[in-house]
Amino acid sequence: MTDVELAAARIEPYARRTPLLRTEIDGRPLVLKLEHLQRTGSFKFRGAVNALLAGGKPDRVVTASGGNHGMAVAEAASVLGIPATVYAPESVPESKARRIVQAGAELVKAGENYAEAAKLAQEQPGMYLPAYDHPDVIAGQGTVGAEIVADASDVDTIVVAVGGGGLAAGTALSADGRKLVTVEPTNCCSLHEALAAGTPVDSRVDSVASSALGATRAGQLPFEILQAAQPVSVLVDDDKIIEARDLLWEAFRLAVEPAAAATLAAWLAGEVPGELPCLILCGANTDWSPA
Repeated sequence: MTDVELAAARIEPYARRTPLLRTEIDGRPLVLKLEHLQRTGSFKFRGAVNALLAGGKPDRVVTASGGNHGMAVAEAASVLGIPATVYAPESVPESKARRIVQAGAELVKAGENYAEAAKLAQEQPGMYLPAYDHPDVIAGQGTVGAEIVADASDVDTIVVAVGGGGLAAGTALSADGRKLVTVEPTNCCSLHEALAAGTPVDSRVDSVASSALGATRAGQLPFEILQAAQPVSVLVDDDKIIEARDLLWEAFRLAVEPAAAATLAAWLAGEVPGELPCLILCGANTDWSPA
């Protein structure tokens, strides 16, 4: 069995198999993977559960997160009976901070960005679980793509928003030959800049989607997987992300965070190849209130 297949078997008792929505916009067909309906409101729960189970349940888990990974680790640790501490930047959205605490984890706000929070977290006792630069996390996230392939075999392209690259790398491992499109905000694009440089580099973090996509640099392992996969790398402006988010609500009553709408923004801009693409709506953790 592949690492993704093993991950699927491990997480099956805990994670939701999220549905697909087949639809059309302006007469063009597409498929939406409603991963924002996952436990904790994002795909991150998959990788957290898989990593905590794959290595043998630790006595304690420590992580750093801008929000979604922290919530996922907090929930996964609670389900598995493991104490958890989450370090988050001072800028962590209140809605995400609240949910980390509600899941039973200790929350420590420290640092101006994810990188600073991660440095502090790694100095603490317990198993440190990275948000994306970890093989078991990547394999867990890859189960999203595996479900798409199994449930919609006619999909020819999978489109994924990128922060540190865990979901994109996992999708590359599970896409079964389908074209992969990675999407990032114009001013928050660690993978795009890494692919251009040939190695992960420090990147600017300035976007309406930065609480989910705001990695200061792509993870080394995700980068290596994605460099080999050669995805189509697309950048979208923040205003287009917000327009796509609003369209998902107006047309389908799907309430997602900006990061999740980035894939639709790329598709609306005509940047996604293929006859039938699947756009992953990766999360729903936002303070936004739809009109």
